[in-house]
Amino acid sequence: MTIAILGGTGPQGRGLALRIAMAGIDVVLGSRDAARAQKIAQELSDQLSNKLTKSPGKINGLDNDDAVAAASDIVILSVPYSAHDSTLLAIKEQLNGKILVDIVVPLGPKPTMIDMPIEGSATEAAQAILGDDIPVVGALHNVSAHTLNSLENPINCDILVCGNDLEAKKKVISLMTELDVNAYNAGPAVNARCIEAITPILIRLNISKAVPFTHAGLKIWAPST
Repeated sequence: MTIAILGGTGPQGRGLALRIAMAGIDVVLGSRDAARAQKIAQELSDQLSNKLTKSPGKINGLDNDDAVAAASDIVILSVPYSAHDSTLLAIKEQLNGKILVDIVVPLGPKPTMIDMPIEGSATEAAQAILGDDIPVVGALHNVSAHTLNSLENPINCDILVCGNDLEAKKKVISLMTELDVNAYNAGPAVNARCIEAITPILIRLNISKAVPFTHAGLKIWAPST
């Protein structure tokens, strides 16, 4: 299996690439600049080789088009929201037969505020751009880049997965399980409006001087017995 991460040279993309490769899955970083993607891929590979005793998945870097082509069936979108729509329009044709996992959150001018698109959420905007034939799954919206890159610690939160295609969601949940996290089917794509909106709340809490922790995430707890 090979997973493509578009925007894989950014902090969240890098952390996600490391976590996926640690699970033994090959990763391709996609970028508008193939040379930069390859450079970052080599840095991440070196980082893993210095930390792990077992063999991780391979990390390579390509331009966005070639990264999508190299993906087995899952392409993760991890670009800044300002590049969200333009990136999807550029790769739309190459996504036929694959699942687009949208982890982008439409933050406002301040990261503690949400600025939803007219479609209602970034996940729904992606589905509108790509059309119904390409399944879009929203996931990983509430996991901080710092958490993903802190390889010495487990991911400290659960993953809420939403989208209109059940089989696509099951594949993404299975991938999340490979990262040793709990992932839950949170319903259709419209529910991304709630899930994406949690992120600025978490950011607000994490930067508050009145809160005695940082980099907190969302956890689903079972009832006390």
